[in-house]
Amino acid sequence: MAKLTVEIVTPEKRILSVQADEAIVPGGKGLFGVRPGHTPFLSLMEPGALTLVDGGKRDAYFVAGGFVEVANDKVLVLADAAEHVSGIDVEGARKRLGEAQERLKGLSSEDARYELEQATVRREAARIGAAGARA
Repeated sequence: MAKLTVEIVTPEKRILSVQADEAIVPGGKGLFGVRPGHTPFLSLMEPGALTLVDGGKRDAYFVAGGFVEVANDKVLVLADAAEHVSGIDVEGARKRLGEAQERLKGLSSEDARYELEQATVRREAARIGAAGARA
């Protein structure tokens, strides 16, 4: 049976290069699955869990957003940041989430920092959610 080659790359380094039966990606418009033979395309990614399925086993990585390119049975994930879900500091993420929510309370939507704090809230909430996806 054909396999996908899945690569996760951040600006700092290559996180992963493996073979898998399926990749489930947090796309800009929701989760989508990729299997061998998938039509080529490019998509934005939202912060969330990227799940790899191989031989019935699941493995998950947190991706902080970015892009994903699918072509010729290859899934290239260009992530702003990425980490295996087992390495997520859930308490640290909860702390950063709470701090960002508090800072948001004092900002108007016209404030330049508003969007940055909203992005922090989305990222840390997704990191906590991804930690719950541990296999």
